[in-house]
Amino acid sequence: MGVRNWGVRNRGWVRLALLLLAVLLALPAGSSPAAAQEPIPRRNLFDYLFGGPRYERDDRYERPAPYGRRRYDRDGSIIEMKPRPRRSTGRAAAPRPVQPIAPPVPELVAKLENAKHVLVVGDFMAGGIGSELETAFATAPGVAITERSDGSSGLVREDHFDWAAELPAMLDEVKPAVVVIMLGANDRQQMTIGSTKEKFRSDAWFKEYERRVTELVGIVTSRKLPLLWVGLPSFQSPVATADAVTLNAIYRNQAEKAGGEFVDIWEGFVDEDGKFIITGSDVNGQQVRLRGSDGITFTKAGKQKLAFYVEKLARRHLGEMASPDVVKLDGSNLPALSALPASPGQAIPTHPISLSDPELDGGKDLLGAAPLPSVLVETPRDKLVRRGELAPAPAGRVDDYRVKVAR
Repeated sequence: MGVRNWGVRNRGWVRLALLLLAVLLALPAGSSPAAAQEPIPRRNLFDYLFGGPRYERDDRYERPAPYGRRRYDRDGSIIEMKPRPRRSTGRAAAPRPVQPIAPPVPELVAKLENAKHVLVVGDFMAGGIGSELETAFATAPGVAITERSDGSSGLVREDHFDWAAELPAMLDEVKPAVVVIMLGANDRQQMTIGSTKEKFRSDAWFKEYERRVTELVGIVTSRKLPLLWVGLPSFQSPVATADAVTLNAIYRNQAEKAGGEFVDIWEGFVDEDGKFIITGSDVNGQQVRLRGSDGITFTKAGKQKLAFYVEKLARRHLGEMASPDVVKLDGSNLPALSALPASPGQAIPTHPISLSDPELDGGKDLLGAAPLPSVLVETPRDKLVRRGELAPAPAGRVDDYRVKVAR
């Protein structure tokens, strides 16, 4: 009995399996997943009237190209693939740093044999002035710059470089028309006076230092040469700035007393409050870095500004020789004289003009040579000014006060 019931139950499962197999075999073999889905319902009257949803199949439209736009030939083949433009992320691109435009390098010209020389002597600051003055006068053939500087020199360490002993030989060699001196940046130190050593800022130190400045100034002014002594600038150290003010007073007094000029550059390297600045206006008014990171040295723009103060005074002493239009007048650059006669007897090929010809400009009489009119008519102004007579007003004008008598 149990075996029979088991056979009946198995026959039921077999029939169910065969039915499922028949359904699967009835489906199309090449159907796509989209075709096996439920059919898209049609829109009814309520959808059209009340805005029901739209049912559309995705496979009706061509999918966009994954990497760009496609172009097709007449036969339907792809002939070109263009990349898609990149979408903006909404973030503005960082601006590229603007590179400063370097000033044009002046073209060097040959110096004349009789060019005036400007001798620049001093320490490392004087070296910067000399190099920039060469650039400033590069196009002036009548001016030559000679720079003789020692970066570590000054008026204190005569054992390193003795300017009072070396300057006369430089003047004899260069024969300058103008002498520029800038010293003092290295002089804030102990000074040896004879067999004693004096500390900086002592009374004996300042007295000896003033004597050495006077001696150096006298070497130049005794030869009747124009002297330009350039003062010290401010420094990053407040103590060094205060010392520079004291030393500048010595330079100014001794240079002006001997007939020289003191070049005051202080205002060019401080702010409105008189404090040290690293960045400031250059010679063109642009904000640039003027001083080095040590608070002492100058940058390229700082040296140009330093030399700018000296250039203004130097041009006043150099005169016309500082102009770029000065030329060398000798037989090598004279114009061709082919238009002049080769011999005294040869005539000049020009049309002769009589100096007494009155019709040179188309007229025969000079201006004002015509006779005056025989009858002179006085104007109302002449009558008023000369005799005080005022012409009667025209009839009907507001100032016509004549009374008409009725007949």
